[in-house]
Amino acid sequence: MFLSVRGHNRGHDRERDGGQGDSGEAGRRADPARAASSARSGALKAVGLTLAGALVLGVAAAGWTYWQLNHNITGVDINNALGDNRPPRLLTEPSAEAPALPGGALNILVLGSDSRGGTENKELGGGDSEGARSDTAMVVHIDAGRTSATVVSIPRDTLVARPSCPLASGGATTAAYSAMFNSAYSVGGPVCAVKTVESLTDVRMDHYVEIDFSGFAKLVDALGGVTVTTEQDIDDDKSHLHLEAGTHHLDGTQALALARTRHGIGDGSDLGRIGLQQMLVRAMLEEITSTGLLNDPARLYRVADAVTGSLTTDTGLDSLAELTTLARSLKDLTAENVETVTLPVVTAPYNPNRVVAQEPEASELWASLR
Repeated sequence: MFLSVRGHNRGHDRERDGGQGDSGEAGRRADPARAASSARSGALKAVGLTLAGALVLGVAAAGWTYWQLNHNITGVDINNALGDNRPPRLLTEPSAEAPALPGGALNILVLGSDSRGGTENKELGGGDSEGARSDTAMVVHIDAGRTSATVVSIPRDTLVARPSCPLASGGATTAAYSAMFNSAYSVGGPVCAVKTVESLTDVRMDHYVEIDFSGFAKLVDALGGVTVTTEQDIDDDKSHLHLEAGTHHLDGTQALALARTRHGIGDGSDLGRIGLQQMLVRAMLEEITSTGLLNDPARLYRVADAVTGSLTTDTGLDSLAELTTLARSLKDLTAENVETVTLPVVTAPYNPNRVVAQEPEASELWASLR
């Protein structure tokens, strides 16, 4: 039945052609111009459909990529958690009533954590997510104009007065005196880390950035590695790093090991490790500025993907747009204009394995960042 219906329709087609049947088709084949025009029309339609499809796919891919990177970031509403009982903002910091200033001064607390769980972090030496610690702590002060910066490292063994901090689950942590600085993150996460730093420094932290072991290693790899020069041999079984004195180009795993090394250098204290971490900060900044990272979209995506997947920030930086805006505002900041210092400390009088802030030098340093 199906075949007979199709045959019947073909008969009607021949009648609509004026009875020409196959001869009409032959006539069309005999007209080269008409055939070429028809072919061009078909080709243009095909190209148009292909381009339209590619455009739709491209827009969809770009949208998905932006969504993926945006949702990789973990945001913590530190401002809401801490309320108004905090040091004042810098005078040049944008307010709700004024538009954002492109060159406003900023103070950013940057933490490197040995946690966030996961197989990758554990393989790199990270602890359990419930036992998280701030393995590295730096207050980054960006001067007005955003062409120079001061990076202040806080030794994790520093004894501080840790304030009571609000908890996301309700309630608050217990205040403690002569507590190790990095315990703040352990008991109260980013909110308590920020509150403890502000209590120690009387300096408002405008933003908070945290990256874990895996994220740091991936970031260095995405940058193509970093070049550092060590002044002494490093032989540290705990960080699995063995380097002879000299210049080395390190991949992500090696750079992370260098950032964690403390037993293979100096007196084995946290102060020796801080010097290596500051060297790495400079090396990474030099890599970013010397290679024109912001002008290489493919490489920039790899770096962004490496960073956002292991990043926790305050809610003022928890989107790709906000991070990009901050990065672009620092385009004129070079390694030569970054000063790295360590909080002045002395051995704690009641514990030779801990340190306390040295006064008045420490207070003078913090005052310079206000």
